Amino acid sequence: MTQLDVMIMGQAYRLACSVGEEQALQQAVAYLDEKMCAIRDAGKLKGNDRIAVMAALGIAAELLALKSPSGPLSELTMAEVKQKISAMHEVLDQALAPQENLF
Repeated sequence: MTQLDVMIMGQAYRLACSVGEEQALQQAVAYLDEKMCAIRDAGKLKGNDRIAVMAALGIAAELLALKSPSGPLSELTMAEVKQKISAMHEVLDQALAPQENLF
């Protein structure tokens, strides 16, 4: 296990994760921080606990939409979804590379 010091909505946290999973944890922290800051900045809720609950509900709804029985990704695990997204990024990078040479 390894420990990471992270910031979520300006609050410091020390989190533990398995070796090799640090980047995934950092991405999750950044995503959560983005969601919580957006809720806070909208000014509709006060209190970090309420903001955290609303962010968690939003993220859970996103996950459930991906996993819905009729959704396009319903038969895939999250790892498989990430692999598909990475493959799409590679295709886009290859397609856009000639455009970058124009500038």
